[in-house]
Amino acid sequence: MDKKTVLITGGAGFIGSHLCDRFVAEGFKVLCMDNLITGSMDNIKHLMNDNNFRFIEHNVSKFIDLGEDVHFVMHFASPASPDDYLKFPIPTLKVGSLGTHNVLGLAKEKKARFMLASTSEVYGDPLVHPQPESYWGHVNPVGVRGCYDEAKRFSEAITMAYHRMHKVDTRIVRIFNTYGPRMRMHDGRVVPNFIYQALNNKPLTVYGKGRQTRSFCYVSDLVEGIFRLLFAKTNDPVNLGNPNEFTIMQLAKLLIKQTGTKSKIVYKPLPQDDPRQRQPDILLAKKLLKWKPLIELEEGLNTTIGYFRDLGGK
Repeated sequence: MDKKTVLITGGAGFIGSHLCDRFVAEGFKVLCMDNLITGSMDNIKHLMNDNNFRFIEHNVSKFIDLGEDVHFVMHFASPASPDDYLKFPIPTLKVGSLGTHNVLGLAKEKKARFMLASTSEVYGDPLVHPQPESYWGHVNPVGVRGCYDEAKRFSEAITMAYHRMHKVDTRIVRIFNTYGPRMRMHDGRVVPNFIYQALNNKPLTVYGKGRQTRSFCYVSDLVEGIFRLLFAKTNDPVNLGNPNEFTIMQLAKLLIKQTGTKSKIVYKPLPQDDPRQRQPDILLAKKLLKWKPLIELEEGLNTTIGYFRDLGGK
């Protein structure tokens, strides 16, 4: 039997590269597409000599022409950290709109199953806690984060439109805060920020009073959930994340302890539209996918700290 082919856009990124690993290991032929605006060849260099892996440097916001069969299209291309989408607001909007349109068109042409990587950011600064898939969100469309939030909300809308109008078999995963090896040290998200600061004995930067909450899912748990969702029978959005909620202050103190750093904590004003609470309701994932995260925060942070130490912590 011929191998099934999966196209992973954003495949040289943090989550995308881990998905490439998983699908190669599962016996798929993997086409990894990335324009490297935030992705890195270092994340996939170990796959470059594998006959079941091929890298295609391309911006998915431009027309995609693939002359081969594709059975699954997974759209994970997008800047994903606040630093990145504040630096690249227009490319972020383009990859969520034009890019999603292009990959949906490809899935339609190839009669492939399609998966959209959406985000907990579609819930904005939520008024409902924890956030179930049925919650419509509380988003500022003209705020500085709107370029990412609204790009993902639009991408969900066009995905469902292609499902309803063109019968494309679609999946939508709403990804909550995820961390682990292959995050970029300076990507602006809280876990790599704190680890970099701790390893270099710099002050840990906490915004506001550190009372805002996040829920941190280790990347291997997320990849398992994504893999199961691709083969589940649903077209509706599904939350994937770790429901164990921590304040930013708790995270800072835990990382100081785990790294043994001499760093102190400094406080800065809260960024505009920074969500006060973020916690996934994963009852649907538990029921539908028989999935729940297994890696506790301390274990996942130890592995991630080790990864950054191996990079020199710079």
